[in-house]
Amino acid sequence: MLDDSEISLLRPPVITIRTAQPRDLPELGDMIRLLAAHHGDPSAATPEQLERDLFGPLPWITALVVEGGDGLIGYAILVPLYRAQDGQRGMDLHHLFVRDGHRGHGIGQHLVDRARDLARKAGCGYLSVSAATGNVQAHRFYEQMDFKARPVTGMRYLQAIA
Repeated sequence: MLDDSEISLLRPPVITIRTAQPRDLPELGDMIRLLAAHHGDPSAATPEQLERDLFGPLPWITALVVEGGDGLIGYAILVPLYRAQDGQRGMDLHHLFVRDGHRGHGIGQHLVDRARDLARKAGCGYLSVSAATGNVQAHRFYEQMDFKARPVTGMRYLQAIA
């Protein structure tokens, strides 16, 4: 017979996926920094910028967060896209992150499912995501989630606006 501690180890963790709230900003900012560090990128985003872009007068992004028993354990950031020649709305899955110790349990898949639902409700016809060329683990994950690889063509130019 199993005791209670052994039984609880057999149950999947209870999580909630929801839209980010202002109270989530500190933990969300921490996870953004962790993802940037994972890719070897600096993170210059400030809490004020994140608050502006999620909850300001002109919200620019949407964030989904995964809440577990010990706080936030993952997130996804979505940014609108548009194909003018097709008159088609889309959504870019700009960030997808699950904390160490919580990966491999389907949380990322649930986040992608919720992102797809949110995009569909916004009238989008597609969900887009990118992964670094050498990130084979991410490539496999997205292909397993029925994303189709598309070639990147042309150059993208940026200009700073003062």
